[in-house]
Amino acid sequence: MNKLVATIKKINSIDSLNIVEFDFFGKNLKMMSLDLGKNIQIDKKVTLSVKPTNIIIAKNLFGEISLSNQFVATIQKIENGHLLSNIILKINDTYLESIITVDSSKKMNLQKDEDVLVLIKASDLSIQDVLDD
Repeated sequence: MNKLVATIKKINSIDSLNIVEFDFFGKNLKMMSLDLGKNIQIDKKVTLSVKPTNIIIAKNLFGEISLSNQFVATIQKIENGHLLSNIILKINDTYLESIITVDSSKKMNLQKDEDVLVLIKASDLSIQDVLDD
């Protein structure tokens, strides 16, 4: 599971649906959630989690897409198996793991030290922990 430390910047709620916005190294991230604990408050630092299979990698992306969470990261390592590729990415001092098919990795010609666009659906992010100040 990937972990990202971010700060809660905004919470929009209607009935039981919540859209929470975070600051992650100056990038705006959004999470969709049905339930929020009382300790989820603006300006709190949290650890967000996302599965490696939910980290999407893009190169040369053209046009608009509906994914809220987009930021550039650098490929640190590529491990190709028979079916899947394990891609280690870095943004500032945070490492992320993305698992994609080998076919996609080869088709995209991914290379170590290359910058790529990381995409995460708002529904794929979750708050793992609220950090003490």
